[in-house]
Amino acid sequence: MSNIRLFYSKSLSLNLTDKLDKSQSHYVSKVMRIKENEVFSLFNNSGEWEAKILNITKSIVEFNVTKQLRQKENIKELWLAFSPIKSNYFNFMIQKATELGVTKFIPIIFDRTIVRKINKDRLEKVIIEAAEQSNRINVPSIEEPQTLKDFLKNDMNLIFTDLNSSNTKVKTDSLSENPTCVIIGPEGDFSEQERNEILKFEGVQPIKINENILRSETAVISAISIINYAIN
Repeated sequence: MSNIRLFYSKSLSLNLTDKLDKSQSHYVSKVMRIKENEVFSLFNNSGEWEAKILNITKSIVEFNVTKQLRQKENIKELWLAFSPIKSNYFNFMIQKATELGVTKFIPIIFDRTIVRKINKDRLEKVIIEAAEQSNRINVPSIEEPQTLKDFLKNDMNLIFTDLNSSNTKVKTDSLSENPTCVIIGPEGDFSEQERNEILKFEGVQPIKINENILRSETAVISAISIINYAIN
């Protein structure tokens, strides 16, 4: 089987016959040059399936699902709450966080947030491409930007990346069955009021991930790696 993996948004089942959209058809037939009767894989949150190309007509690929390769994943919910940043760094951050297992992205507009709007459609494409590349089945979701106040209404285990903290380890025995969420501040750091609101959250764990001041995208990769190691 080829190493081509494509996210398929509709329902997948054995013997399903359907057509890829224009963009995916172009990628399969023109970029990867897969021919009729060759196979590739389709996935979504229900699992991963092998698909055989039936024909390519007017550059559109028609396929048939021949077998299931992997079942639906039972994964631990790992959220990332963050301040939007400039485009190129933003794409990189979202891509790497997807590869590292984040299941939900939550943009927050902090007092010192510079970028206050996101292109959700573009970021969803980045997420899907990263999931395809990293062999994930579960594709993370991304929410609309929200306030810190609304974010703190969630039921979650909150890991607060705080340079002022003396704690350097995640206390796994204090984590509930709720999703675990790491919160990363804006480029200008949290305001004092925001720090106080976060520290009042029930069960919050402040943690220092590095002695140095990290760029947002570096902090995300570092924090997610530390938390993954602790909870898995």
